[in-house]
Amino acid sequence: MSYPGPLVSADWLKAHLDDADVVVVDATVHLADTGRDARAEYGEGHIPGALFFDLDVIADPENPRPRKIPSRARFEAEVGKLGITPGSHVVAYDTPGLYSAARVWWLFRQYGYDNVSVLDGGLVSWKLAGGALASGVETRAPATFTAGQTRDLLALWPQVLETSKAKGQILDARTAGRWAGTETDRYPGARAGHIPNSLNLYWAELLDKETRQMLPAPVLEQKFRAAGVDPDQPVTISCGSGLTACILALGLSRIGRDDWRVYDGSWDEWGRNHDLPVATAAEEGKSA
Repeated sequence: MSYPGPLVSADWLKAHLDDADVVVVDATVHLADTGRDARAEYGEGHIPGALFFDLDVIADPENPRPRKIPSRARFEAEVGKLGITPGSHVVAYDTPGLYSAARVWWLFRQYGYDNVSVLDGGLVSWKLAGGALASGVETRAPATFTAGQTRDLLALWPQVLETSKAKGQILDARTAGRWAGTETDRYPGARAGHIPNSLNLYWAELLDKETRQMLPAPVLEQKFRAAGVDPDQPVTISCGSGLTACILALGLSRIGRDDWRVYDGSWDEWGRNHDLPVATAAEEGKSA
């Protein structure tokens, strides 16, 4: 089967759900303040055959912040435990529609594995397309998974600081209010505002409000350019904790641009590190 691209439709998945090499994973993440349990919800109803891809487990256990990128060795080991093999075509989805599944796509891409897609619109679109649901827990026999050559799709704070000082392109996926510094941040101890010289494009602006599907490529490019981004130049993408930055990365990939990196620490790290500079829209003379 040929690689269909970074996004697949619900109709495509319905047609290929029983293909031997297609492995569907539910990568739903609910933030702590929602009170929801993603694993429990998976057990109550998921796409038939889907495995639960726990982004809190397939992460760096030494990092005090949740869901930070694991080492290559840990990534390969945990993915293998799920029964995913080097010949698998991984299709990730989540319950909200298109939220945390994009991070699974980014993780596989970072570790050199391209045969991974995101279900466009996630479980929302699956239900709208009349897709069936299954309950319980799905498993596969553990396998040996080997990724490809590690890519440079990850940015760390020293690199982001240099990009900021050089006035390179940094794109923040948080709400306009959080970026501007007019809203209280959700992370305790994090300052209000943004990385100096960064631009803002709220991640949800890339999605259809009803289907939760990503907007057509020409519309996406218009939105990136309206936010001040030149998609033909390198972009460093940040957000709150490294989840929704991956949605903007997916959007850039959809319009054929792959010169980007995700700042994994994002505002959870930057905003709490008082040695790093912070700006507000008012200070920079910008509007939210």
